[in-house]
Amino acid sequence: MKKHMNPKKLTALLLILVLALTLSAYQGRERVDYAQEENWAWLGIGQDKAADVFLVCPTVDMKDEFNMSMTDEATKANFLGALNMERGIYEDSARLFAPYYRQAAMKVYSLTQQEREPYMALAYRDVSDAFSYYLENLNQGRPIILAGFSQGADMCYRLMEEYFGEEALADRLVAVYAIGWPLTQEMTEKYPQLKPAQSADDLGTVISFECEAEEVTDSFIIPQDMKALSINPLNWKTDATPASKEENLGACFTDYSGSIVMDAGALCGGYLDEARGVLKVTDVSPSDYPAIVPGLPEGAYHIYDYQFFFRNLQENVTLRVDAYQASLSQKAA
Repeated sequence: MKKHMNPKKLTALLLILVLALTLSAYQGRERVDYAQEENWAWLGIGQDKAADVFLVCPTVDMKDEFNMSMTDEATKANFLGALNMERGIYEDSARLFAPYYRQAAMKVYSLTQQEREPYMALAYRDVSDAFSYYLENLNQGRPIILAGFSQGADMCYRLMEEYFGEEALADRLVAVYAIGWPLTQEMTEKYPQLKPAQSADDLGTVISFECEAEEVTDSFIIPQDMKALSINPLNWKTDATPASKEENLGACFTDYSGSIVMDAGALCGGYLDEARGVLKVTDVSPSDYPAIVPGLPEGAYHIYDYQFFFRNLQENVTLRVDAYQASLSQKAA
């Protein structure tokens, strides 16, 4: 008697086949030439700085497509604007490098994790090509900061996985600011170079957190059953020790030029939720800071992750670069 395949298994195999064909098609697309200056949003801005920051832009493509077009000038203007909003955190301490890349559009996040991957893979291929070009032609052995918010943070994790298992390059890493996308225990076990930050000045580590109101229990960024490995940017603790808003050096809200349009000072405090590793933000209301991002619940403060703690992050970048310079001096002595 002829056996028939279980319908569920058949559906799964067909999905895998479709995804494999999609991934193959995307990987076959023409590569971006990062020797061309036009493919960089920032290319070595701030020549007198002690370190470099390679910053990866968050999601700005809201169009009905899967990956951003490199010829879409309107979206590229938003891309540059989103980078400029973070610029003030890093520019006092580092030369600025940021590639344009065919990032995954917002609609990709409505797909399952498996369905997203072909589009994320294309985005990462561009980021990896840009980073490879930067290492070979622009870095010249200088200290490196990786930085990214949201999709940009995801791309930073992928760079760490691909490049920083190599000891010589790992020795050049000041820190990774991967804000707004979770680092998990499973990731650190698979890639030991992904070391969660434990203090304000440890080197070669990942600074990660995602903000929520106290009543939120679930989001597509950090689902209810996930535990993120995070650090509180106010007191630099990795446990539930609360930080008061008096420890906040300044929440700053910036525009697309990078100008600070409002310095809100000691706006909020926060503590880490020990169950999910989410940073619970106190002293502010979801009604005053709406989620905005499609699919996120009320009280998800994702888009304010770095703005709420702008001055603390700014100070911390300087602190870690200084600590890195001090470590070089000690090695040379």
